[in-house]
Amino acid sequence: MGSVIFSGPPGTGKTTLAQVIAGTTKSAFIPLNAVLGGVKDVRDAVARARDFRSLHGRKTILFVDEVHRWNKAQQDALLPWVENGTIVLIGATTENPFFEVNAALVSRSRIFRMTPLQPEHLRRIAQMAIQDEERGYGACEVRIDDDALEHLIRIADGDARTMLNALQLAVETGADQNGLTPRDKVHVTLAVAEDSIQAKALLYDKEGDYHYDSISAFIKSLRGSDPDAALYWTARMIVSGEDPKYLFRRMLVFASEDVGLADAHALGVVEAAASAFDRVGMPEGQFHLAHAVLYLTTAAKSNSTLGYFDAVKAIENERRADVPKHLRDGSRDAEGFGHGEGYLYPHAYRDHWVAQTYLPQELSGKVFYTPGTEGDEPARTGSLDQRRMLQMASAGADDDGEVLSYTPGASGLARWDYRSRESTDFFTSLVEICFSRIPVQRHSRICTFEAATPAIAWEALKRVPEGLLASCIAKKEQLALFEHHLSSREWKPHLVSGFPSAMLGEQGIAETRKLFDGATPVFDHIILYKLFAVLDPKLHSQTDAQRELTLLREALSPEGTCLCLESAPESGQRLSQLLTQVVSEDTEHREALIRAEDQIFGAIPEKRVEHISTQLEDSGFTVQRAETIHLSRERTLSSGMLESWFTPGKGGYGNYLDNEIGRLELSAVRAWAIRALAGKTVKWNSGLHVIECRK
Repeated sequence: MGSVIFSGPPGTGKTTLAQVIAGTTKSAFIPLNAVLGGVKDVRDAVARARDFRSLHGRKTILFVDEVHRWNKAQQDALLPWVENGTIVLIGATTENPFFEVNAALVSRSRIFRMTPLQPEHLRRIAQMAIQDEERGYGACEVRIDDDALEHLIRIADGDARTMLNALQLAVETGADQNGLTPRDKVHVTLAVAEDSIQAKALLYDKEGDYHYDSISAFIKSLRGSDPDAALYWTARMIVSGEDPKYLFRRMLVFASEDVGLADAHALGVVEAAASAFDRVGMPEGQFHLAHAVLYLTTAAKSNSTLGYFDAVKAIENERRADVPKHLRDGSRDAEGFGHGEGYLYPHAYRDHWVAQTYLPQELSGKVFYTPGTEGDEPARTGSLDQRRMLQMASAGADDDGEVLSYTPGASGLARWDYRSRESTDFFTSLVEICFSRIPVQRHSRICTFEAATPAIAWEALKRVPEGLLASCIAKKEQLALFEHHLSSREWKPHLVSGFPSAMLGEQGIAETRKLFDGATPVFDHIILYKLFAVLDPKLHSQTDAQRELTLLREALSPEGTCLCLESAPESGQRLSQLLTQVVSEDTEHREALIRAEDQIFGAIPEKRVEHISTQLEDSGFTVQRAETIHLSRERTLSSGMLESWFTPGKGGYGNYLDNEIGRLELSAVRAWAIRALAGKTVKWNSGLHVIECRK
């Protein structure tokens, strides 16, 4: 046989089994203790084994108790003789050999796990000890009551050595003062048995397997919401001598790792219980320990805090990203580099929030936190989803890269400022208008098209949990962000990039049919936002527009509604109107501004809502209602935004005024407008065309 290692609790027969193997194989048996025996003892054992082999032709079994305590020198002295077959090593340990025993020994040995003996095994061992005349008390008349034997077996808890020692003590103390002699009569009662072994000898080592196995069982019981098991493992560790403060430390970790925001009070409860335990001490402090255990066990669970480690992984895998300029400390480098320029102070806005990016540009749209579905955490999902959607609308214009020389009015910051302020109120209004016009049910089948930000798709996703959602998003970047935000959800919509034909035309119809079990797609409602804006006649023919609309009409159910929403630029805000409200002088500058606005707004096609309605009707839709909704919201105008509007090549005012009055006069008008409006909060008007139609 080869070398073996027996691992298991004390009293399970490791040494006995080694002796049985030696007797069965007719091998010499040399016992050695790894703690007491040194290199000299190993060499002596090797010399004896060589003599047994050369003189008697017998193998030698070297039994090493506590083999996990062997050092490298002892191991090196033995390994060559194990490898050439002079010695067969049998090791015994109460620890996990894969962690505690030298790897070289483990690799050359077979590992056997010894388990605690069952009650029937201990009962049989006790009976053999009482009846055996040579190695037991068979020469005497020993009678043990059943309840006394059961007490010994129960307290021994699978340890044969403990039970035999207790049995020996019970029998020996039952003899007279001259000691036990043959033919003596001994009666072991329950009282005698209880005196011989009063408390269970629990196997527990604060540094060993039993410690880690017990704490693992404790944590898993908490995580599994089993209060009975959690109390049991708590009691088992405390009775075995574990420090209660160690359990409190583990529960403090658990409160954030496994309960988290599902019950944000859990951390405070454990902290308070730990503090109370420090003040009260043992044994009454066990009430506070049990209090914390039961609270964590019965609390709702969430591991959403693990999102932090996703962020750590992102840092390790991504190149170092710079802090966005608008988030940098503006108290030091605002003049030279524009640090802090463009930052929007959340408390200045409704609900103390405004859409702006806080991640580096390289990680824009990255999701690290996903709310759980238990306890208090689901309440956070709705507002979080909405804010992420609004941030998606604002993404992409916050940072145009580092600049070594900064000038106020940088185009990237201006666009970011506009889009941040625009998105929060406008998209909220857009969603409210949209879903107030169509009767969406939980089981509705909805198709959406959006030019960029999938604000309508976000809302539809929440409203049709038992239905179906198919969304077309024209911008691939916004589609990728949307898919990323949905990655943790069990139920996801069908998403495609491009126009409706990408979903309903020849290339995409096969995938769409799968949503309808192979049948022709039929949607209860179709919602289109800015479809006509992206179907620009300069880029797309009339035939292209007709094809898209025809495919949509064919996919609409007979009772369904098609809702078309388009921005109404002709209803946009004119700066001249705002300036009239705040200043009365500079009539010449105001007149120049009005002339520029007449040209800007005059370039917008008249009766745009009627034109869109005609296109829908030409495609077979029946227009039931068409209107322009005028929206108004508060908006704070920044100097950077005003600067960009009056810069030739960047803003409409700048282009027209440059041609109308010249560069020098333009500078005067720009300075006048900035002086009058910068930093002011005004009522800002915009418009939205809303057209409802049926098949």
